[in-house]
Amino acid sequence: MNKKLITEVKDSFKAQFKTEPLMVFSPGRINLIGEHTDYNEGFVFPAAINMGIALAIQKSDAPTSKVFALNKEELHEFDIVGIAPIKMGEWRNYILGVVAELQILGKKPKNFNAVFAGNIPGGAGMSSSAALENSFVFGLNELFHLGLSKEEMILVSQKAEHHYAGVKCGIMDQYASMFGIEDSALLLDCRTVTSKPYKIDFKDYEIMLINTNVKHDLSESAYNDRRDVCENVSKRLGIVALRDASKADLDSIKAEITDADYQKALYIIEENNRVKEFAKAIEKDDVETLGALLFQSHDGLSNQYKVSCAELDFLVEQAQESPDVVGARMMGGGFGGCTINLVLKSKAEAFKTDVSKRFKNEFGTACSIYEVMLSAGTHIVK
Repeated sequence: MNKKLITEVKDSFKAQFKTEPLMVFSPGRINLIGEHTDYNEGFVFPAAINMGIALAIQKSDAPTSKVFALNKEELHEFDIVGIAPIKMGEWRNYILGVVAELQILGKKPKNFNAVFAGNIPGGAGMSSSAALENSFVFGLNELFHLGLSKEEMILVSQKAEHHYAGVKCGIMDQYASMFGIEDSALLLDCRTVTSKPYKIDFKDYEIMLINTNVKHDLSESAYNDRRDVCENVSKRLGIVALRDASKADLDSIKAEITDADYQKALYIIEENNRVKEFAKAIEKDDVETLGALLFQSHDGLSNQYKVSCAELDFLVEQAQESPDVVGARMMGGGFGGCTINLVLKSKAEAFKTDVSKRFKNEFGTACSIYEVMLSAGTHIVK
């Protein structure tokens, strides 16, 4: 799948710039469990996948840098001196942000030419933005011998997102995209930014992503609102983040906060525990427990944290009613995007057909279904 993408990007680069490029592939990611826990300094369980961004990049002697977005057929030419975010700049801001954040670190990439394209479905919650940022920071680091470690590179990517795209994201997306390991997921501690890899083999089951193909407008304002709630409850408890709270701690201030805020904070505490239970169940090859934890996670996201929507809830209900699905939940920030499902391999095609038909009947629109493989993180393509 990616060979075709990489070849197209490389051919486009050579046609435009008449030189051999350095080729980088940077993957998107899924998250098995641990949603909205990253900005609470908690635990998450992401994995890099076999869809992502292919980048062709090379030094340039020209007075400006040129970046061509192959999917959109848009060229952006810019001076690397005095970089600033562009209003409605979309993909351009991720790249400008990376260059600007490198300069702030005292690293001095010179002018370059680049072509990139991706095969991550837009709006599916698989972090195409993190993949794009990582591909550029990795490529520039390599081309100009900037000497950054992977740990330093993901912080450049995260700051680019904060300062140039205006999204106050946690570190999970950049980390999973950069540090992914083939056939493995990473139990990531978002406080220490360290992870433990777990070899993933769900035996008779496979991961299936079902994209609602909707994105409800609430997502950004609701994300910031949830973050504020978590920070306010932490402050009231006198702790750095909800990662440090127990249910007993939360119960001690129950009378001082609204029930809605209590439920949101409780969800975070319970979800952090579920991530740890998930790791234990992987060690024991206990697929039934893994599935039960996914369903519990969705219930919390929908009924306590309130970041689901009718389309996501419908897909999880279909999974719960199917004897061939052991677990499912919404994945990502919420209000649209994908569900992640553990489906019997032998019944995957039948479930796919059935759920697609039911979704179409219910909402009048089509859902999209992907099977993904867990893959290596950002790397040079030889």
